[in-house]
Amino acid sequence: MILSFHPCFVADKNIICAGRKPGADDLAAIKAAHAVILPQGCYKSLYYMARGNCAYVFPNYDARFKYPGKIGQIKLFQRKRVSLPETVIFRNADSFIPNFASFSKCHSEDFQITLAKFGFDFPFVFKFDWGGEGENVYLIKSVEDLQEVLQKAAIYESTGQAGFLIQEYIPSQNRSLRVVVINRKIITYWRVLKNREGFCSNLSQGAVIDFDSDPDLQEMAAFSVENFCKQAGINLAGIDILFSSELQIKEPLFLEINYFFGRRGLGGSEKYYELLVSEIRGWINSL
Repeated sequence: MILSFHPCFVADKNIICAGRKPGADDLAAIKAAHAVILPQGCYKSLYYMARGNCAYVFPNYDARFKYPGKIGQIKLFQRKRVSLPETVIFRNADSFIPNFASFSKCHSEDFQITLAKFGFDFPFVFKFDWGGEGENVYLIKSVEDLQEVLQKAAIYESTGQAGFLIQEYIPSQNRSLRVVVINRKIITYWRVLKNREGFCSNLSQGAVIDFDSDPDLQEMAAFSVENFCKQAGINLAGIDILFSSELQIKEPLFLEINYFFGRRGLGGSEKYYELLVSEIRGWINSL
């Protein structure tokens, strides 16, 4: 018996668990199932209930919950030894600048010394641990930019949200490559920001889609992502890749994993669900 919690995939038994915690009836159905299909936005409680009581669960979200947030993703990239921009992780603002409460009294030289200690100089990229599609990501060009974003960090920390990373800025001609993995299906496309004053090449930030440019780089990235996903057990995600525009020898650099990803580059929601349903069926047939 195939059990589906996904509203768009019809199986032998269908259950909707949105907006509630899984209970005894859900557990009984999972234990009776040969395979379980979960929604893309499934909560940790439902995922671990399914994972712990059924041998076959789609999608595989082990990496998503074991390595949460942008910080977790960096740790996963490092563990799997993929290439990525130089990155340093900070648990809070005080771990970046000790006695953070008085950071506003720091001189420009103090910030420069702190950055140099970690091997950075302006410009660099600052990312909070949470957010997606370009949210909470900043290009830091000056001490003033850094002070402003550290003030935001202090506000977040006062509400219980903490953690950020600083990352090497990679010139990339204002484009990034999205590699979408849906089971065995891999789709790649560039997201190109036409506004040269902008920074994040996300569609939500005004980027446009380019399917055709540099097919060799797209193929190289797809190969790297496929290998990474096999190692990490990921079978449903959109992974962002950068290529430096200043280096002659091109190497795909891993940026982020998006377990919730936009569908415009896939032809819209209807086309996406057609692909998803087809790949879920293929996954079931392969069991």
